[in-house]
Amino acid sequence: MALRFASLGSGSKGNGTLVASGDHCLLVDCGFTIKETERRMARLGMSPADLSAILVTHEHSDHLSGVAPLARKYGLPVYLTPGTLRARDIGKLPRVHLIEGYQPFEVAAIQVTPVAVPHDAREAAQFVFRSRGTSLGLLTDLGTVTPHVESHFGDCDALVLEANHDPQMLAQGPYPPSLKRRVGGAYGHLSNQQAAGFLHRVGFRQLQHLVVAHISEKNNSLELARRTLAEAAEGVGNCIFACQQQGFDWLQVEK
Repeated sequence: MALRFASLGSGSKGNGTLVASGDHCLLVDCGFTIKETERRMARLGMSPADLSAILVTHEHSDHLSGVAPLARKYGLPVYLTPGTLRARDIGKLPRVHLIEGYQPFEVAAIQVTPVAVPHDAREAAQFVFRSRGTSLGLLTDLGTVTPHVESHFGDCDALVLEANHDPQMLAQGPYPPSLKRRVGGAYGHLSNQQAAGFLHRVGFRQLQHLVVAHISEKNNSLELARRTLAEAAEGVGNCIFACQQQGFDWLQVEK
């Protein structure tokens, strides 16, 4: 079967994305407690017992805090870069698979290509998934869209793309100056304008689904994100906006 994907939640209070093909399902990141993860997965008709593995993008708590407890309870293998593993003590993991040198690998017949991204983490990775001739890109938590990133994500059939902040809202918002510099910097998070520029440059004429994700609750708004990305997203079959509390429901990538 082709790929399908859904979100447990997207934002600074916790992240988790399900990627499935046939009877196999991967969880990318887990920033929730076990109980909350179970609740959010149940809303999508799933249980952690259905998972084949957990993949980790980087060590920030909104992506990592729930990984080790969930992996221990359900005996799940965890895939992450050596830098992410060394970046903080996340506790005992039942089975660890290191992503060395961003080399592609396969989990339960889903092909995974890790992609290095500029983010303020030890060895951050984002992922492109392929199965049965379909592809899905997960691209959040990066401060700059490099040519390397564009070369890996340019031919995806579906894309989850960060549009974290509006620069003016960030500048005028409540964050201290150091945090504003971090979020808006080259190793921080993509702005609405950066996300729109990426879409314009690449074209993405083949995109079936575009999910705009990791939208800041303090430095952005749905209206600003929609308005800024509207022209760039023209022609995309389905464009939706992920939220912190509900994430988004299952989307199917057609072959």
